[in-house]
Amino acid sequence: MIERFIRDVPDFPKPGILFKDITPLLQDGPAFARCIEQLLAAVPPSSYDLICGIESRGFLFGAPLALRAGKGFVPIRKPGKLPYKSVSQSYDLEYGTDRIEIHVDAVAKGQRVLIVDDVLATGGTMNAAVKLVRQVGGTVVGTCFLMELSFLNGRQRLSDIAIHSLVKY
Repeated sequence: MIERFIRDVPDFPKPGILFKDITPLLQDGPAFARCIEQLLAAVPPSSYDLICGIESRGFLFGAPLALRAGKGFVPIRKPGKLPYKSVSQSYDLEYGTDRIEIHVDAVAKGQRVLIVDDVLATGGTMNAAVKLVRQVGGTVVGTCFLMELSFLNGRQRLSDIAIHSLVKY
């Protein structure tokens, strides 16, 4: 069902890449609502206290999921975007490195956290997010994705964490 709202864009952002565009899903209110309901069903809200979403598309799914679950939402951001004291974690990209950050007081010690993003690819960004949440005292109970590019083996980097994805390619 969800797959029909994810469009393939060949050669984006560079030749040889088949990009999975979620814009049609976001444009269709009922489909987007069903997607959030499916994410809600994938991980029972009783298993977590808080949702963290990774910038930027993790915000698109994490914030409405948190609202629907009656939980708080914490943004994990790119460097320099958070106004208060933060900690950061670097991770590798195919062409270099990047970093993400979280406020030092974003998660209470022992708080159970579900981390949300749009896609699981190589697992580098999510692995960094897991390390950040643990660094500030949270307990990561799982991860949740709209889609997973299983041929990139991202699950291997997250082997000790529950992974939920609605669509697998």
